[in-house]
Amino acid sequence: MTSQPASDGLFESFRRAEMLIARSRPLDALQALGPVLESEPNDVSVQLLAGRAYLDSAQLRRAEEAFVRVLDLDPADHYARFALGKALQRQGRLGEALAQLKMAAVMDPRPEYQEALGEVRARLAVDAD
Repeated sequence: MTSQPASDGLFESFRRAEMLIARSRPLDALQALGPVLESEPNDVSVQLLAGRAYLDSAQLRRAEEAFVRVLDLDPADHYARFALGKALQRQGRLGEALAQLKMAAVMDPRPEYQEALGEVRARLAVDAD
């Protein structure tokens, strides 16, 4: 999020929301993030934080929307692809989740991306039997 003198209050709200997410308080984070989302709907970092809070509070459709928005703004964001894949997986949309997780793992082969990809592949294999 860009910090300008006029947006100091928004910046503080954003930082508070980050802290609340770190403390596993996603609903409080969303409340703190509300004015920031309204003011900066096209800011990637704001959408990512909102997506994380939605995902952590099991608001899976909203999480999906936030991560899709991030990817509209920055298609190369591997974390947004990973998180979108997790949101889709939790909704039972395994084929769509697989596609996003594959892309995330190719873009950045982090262990957690590989693990999530393996989980979805295994689940699809079990469901195919």
